[in-house]
Amino acid sequence: MSANAEPEPGLRSESWPILDLLNTGARPRMNPIERALGILLLLTGGKLVTANTLSERFNVSHRTIYRDIDRLMALGVPVDAERGAEGGYRLAKDYLQAPVALTRNETAALLTALALVRSIRTIPLAADLESAQRKLVATLPKAVHALLSEAERIIGIEPVPADIFHSNTKAEPTPLWQEAIDGFMQGLLESKRVRFLHNNPARGEPRPHDVEPRGILYDRDLWYLAGFCVDTSQIKVYRADRVRQMEVSGFRFRPDKNFAIETLLGGAWLKQAMRRWEAESPIARIRITEAQAAKLSADWYYRHAVFTADPVGGMMISIPDTASSRILALVRWLGPGAELLEPEHMRQELAEELRSLAQAHGGLPQAS
Repeated sequence: MSANAEPEPGLRSESWPILDLLNTGARPRMNPIERALGILLLLTGGKLVTANTLSERFNVSHRTIYRDIDRLMALGVPVDAERGAEGGYRLAKDYLQAPVALTRNETAALLTALALVRSIRTIPLAADLESAQRKLVATLPKAVHALLSEAERIIGIEPVPADIFHSNTKAEPTPLWQEAIDGFMQGLLESKRVRFLHNNPARGEPRPHDVEPRGILYDRDLWYLAGFCVDTSQIKVYRADRVRQMEVSGFRFRPDKNFAIETLLGGAWLKQAMRRWEAESPIARIRITEAQAAKLSADWYYRHAVFTADPVGGMMISIPDTASSRILALVRWLGPGAELLEPEHMRQELAEELRSLAQAHGGLPQAS
């Protein structure tokens, strides 16, 4: 706008005193804070404003304008810069919004939500969450600042207890885990593919994956990354703690508007993965009773295995996993009525273990 132009609707000078400085023909020198706010207001129109225009308007050098723009961007202001003779700066549309006034109850609800999020050991875009909270707190009335500062004292979230039976689902947060989640979220928000290595313990060496991010989900204290695998043309789910060397590529993709993360909830992602593992991994088979099948059908993991009727009576469960630490633990837990059929070599291992237990409990005579 010109030096003598009227302020735009919603930016009247009585509400925005800085506009008095912008509209004056004298163009007095401003301090950096006044100048930064002035630049911010001039960029809200959506049109490109050149560095030369800003330099003349605020009576400072181009270098000072560049520093001011960098300062705004460091504060999280979405300034888009375009190079070239026709280039300049513009602000994201509708960036400036009316102040939000929260009631005491709304503040308490927000605090509870933040406490719940912070109870999760690793949070996507954790640094950005900290920045957003600082900005939010700055906009709230001083009367609730004390309440905010004591949020951790008045709101408690019980952490998810350890799952001893499925111990290999436990993982401690690491910087690599945070890097994987943040990189995946960046690809999701920018509609760009991501590349990474995924280490599945059942397959030995980590494998490279080229993925179009679709969403993330949190299940039993772990984050999972859901995306369209370019190589297999399938939606796959990856454990974030097993991802390494996350990289956002330059390949853009068109977001799938029909995809919803809800389709993977309720263990649906695990059921799909198990069907895929059955074609890629050796299978363990256990003969069980119908009562034992009912118990396993309530388990978050084993309920997605394949249950079939056994010709000799009872049920058969087929599991795409032959790790003795998992399969033998399952048979021990099931107890009488369960018989491990495959893999064959585990039958002898289990028999020796049970013989030792029986001897320790007086069921067999001591060896001479």
